[in-house]
Amino acid sequence: MDGLAPVDGWALLAIVAKAAGYAAALVAMGGPVFVAVFRSASDDVSRLARRLAAVAAFVGIAVLALSFGIRSARISGMGLAGAVNPMMLGLVWDSPLGTAAVCRWAGNLLILMVLFEGTIGLTVSLLGALLVAVSYTLVGHSLGDPHWLLATLVGTHLVAGAFWVGALAPLHRAAATTGGAALLHRFGTIASGTVAVLIVVGLIFAWVMIGSISDLFGTAYGWTLITKLIVVASLLGLAAKNKLRLVPALASGEPSAAGGLRRSIRMEIIAVALILLATATLTSITTPPVNL
Repeated sequence: MDGLAPVDGWALLAIVAKAAGYAAALVAMGGPVFVAVFRSASDDVSRLARRLAAVAAFVGIAVLALSFGIRSARISGMGLAGAVNPMMLGLVWDSPLGTAAVCRWAGNLLILMVLFEGTIGLTVSLLGALLVAVSYTLVGHSLGDPHWLLATLVGTHLVAGAFWVGALAPLHRAAATTGGAALLHRFGTIASGTVAVLIVVGLIFAWVMIGSISDLFGTAYGWTLITKLIVVASLLGLAAKNKLRLVPALASGEPSAAGGLRRSIRMEIIAVALILLATATLTSITTPPVNL
């Protein structure tokens, strides 16, 4: 199929590592955003968001280091020997990935400040989240033309996605607490606008990358994107069910609502994981039609 790179063990490892890196970035970025937006959340819920953000920041640093070896192995064709070859690693470091790595590492380190309660710690961690988002505009498909537009779309998409993904685990915890319904209701209200941003930005980016309907159905990139969109539609369906049925049921005191809502949020987390795997596939082994 047009635009599909050879798929070997290193390519599969690159996909898994990228997906893990995306997940870590979204949770790390989303933690400070959650704490900043939902100041009324219980201490237990806010503490979970802070701790998950810190763990995700450490994971992001580790995955980024691993990605250098994977990238070196793939471009050298030397396998494991290439993954640890100083010359090949130097070439990777001198590429845009090196610049992005510095920005992302700095951002993740700043995000760790979310563990410290108070305005300063939160402000510094939010700056770190912004740096992580910026780092993704320095690599990958965002380097195409027009760069300013693609970089803006990628950065906006990441921040909006981080708000949603970073809130899933805290909301799962909140669903089982007294007063959780109010927090979930507020999240649903804000997320409605966030979803609109995600959809609009995602569609614009996809159109710039694909350019025509025929290329959507005639390339590996297009079919992978279609798969991703199907999962995204399922995720939006779950979110709509939560907002319109389960959260009101929780607020009214329906006994089964908390369990149903927590199950639905766990399904959302699975859907997000599948979306990130599809995104990693798009950026690892497929070429956008505009670049063919």
